[in-house]
Amino acid sequence: QVQLVESGGGSVQPGGSLRLSCAASAYAYAPLSMAWFRQAPGKEREGVATIDNDAGTTYADSVKGRFTISQDNSKNTLYLQMNSLKPEDTAMYYCAAAYTYWASLSPADYNYWGQGTQVTVSS
Repeated sequence: QVQLVESGGGSVQPGGSLRLSCAASAYAYAPLSMAWFRQAPGKEREGVATIDNDAGTTYADSVKGRFTISQDNSKNTLYLQMNSLKPEDTAMYYCAAAYTYWASLSPADYNYWGQGTQVTVSS
């Protein structure tokens, strides 16, 4: 089992920044990959960024150069630093995890999810 709790969402003007956090409780001796997803109203859930068990990262093309995924050394907290935010970044953001070495931007590859935190980018 993995328990995930997101925080850090809110409202920001275009061009602004936010940092999302995800507190994770997972079995310490198993490989763990984590990711951030987002879902806007009427749209499918999409992968934003991933970090695998060896701290390798991947990003969706839409956020490359603006978002940074990271985690603390204990892997207890996952972060998403979001800079240069745009109105199209508005969505509910979810933290996800899977006991696997390799990360994926596909939501079907994750079986543990947080409750989500809302990010709204508007002037």
